[in-house]
Amino acid sequence: MAILQQGLVLSLALVAPLVLARAQSFRSSQIESSHVIQAEAWQIVTLANQSRAAANAAPLKWDAALAAAARQHCLRMAAEGPISHRYAGELDLTARAAQAGAHFSLIEENVATGPDPATIHDEWMHSPGHRTNLLNPNVDRVGVAVVASRGVLYAVADYERVVPTLTQAQVESSIAGKLHGVSILRDAALARSACAMEQGLPHVASGAKPRFIMRWQDSDLSHLPQELVDQLSSGQFRQAAVGSCPSQGEEGAFTAYRVAVLLY
Repeated sequence: MAILQQGLVLSLALVAPLVLARAQSFRSSQIESSHVIQAEAWQIVTLANQSRAAANAAPLKWDAALAAAARQHCLRMAAEGPISHRYAGELDLTARAAQAGAHFSLIEENVATGPDPATIHDEWMHSPGHRTNLLNPNVDRVGVAVVASRGVLYAVADYERVVPTLTQAQVESSIAGKLHGVSILRDAALARSACAMEQGLPHVASGAKPRFIMRWQDSDLSHLPQELVDQLSSGQFRQAAVGSCPSQGEEGAFTAYRVAVLLY
């Protein structure tokens, strides 16, 4: 059996260019003889969740976008022969998953060839890196693809920590609900403009100016930055405005939300 594993987290710099060392066309006709076996993919998921239960980790839920990304790469593996996490001219794991529609703050991948799903799972469980990916308590979604080719099964399992897909209004509402002790201003225009700025505040022609501005971005909106919590706890403020805008920086394919809170 051949196995490979890979893990990536949000903090990694995603600045490596696409590998274009060799130009090789990849056409669907190259993999027409391969067959995607959905039953075997589900068997791998079932075995993974059984092992996670034994390790007191929550079960993985199926993610169709991850499965699509896994299938794309699995077909490429079957066409190439030797397994890899990335081939010449191919997008990396994060870009493949994002292109398929996945939203995540952490993503990992196991790939392998073997005679059957049970053997593939067993080999992953006896390989430290693969086992870590499979049992990682911080991932909650999985997409698996299995392709039969060259007398073996090619398998790809992509694991992620999913990030909910939220609209601008939903992000703002989520944060506003955590701002205790202040009333929320209905007009979010100024906060949205401030959100898009690195520092400072857009020109305010009239009306009160905020006395404190907090900007941040994160994939997890379940808690507020500690500095903002401390300011709210001071009792100095009575009103707040919340604005969201597109994330900035080098998160790349990782999903993150950018927010600004203005305190008055």
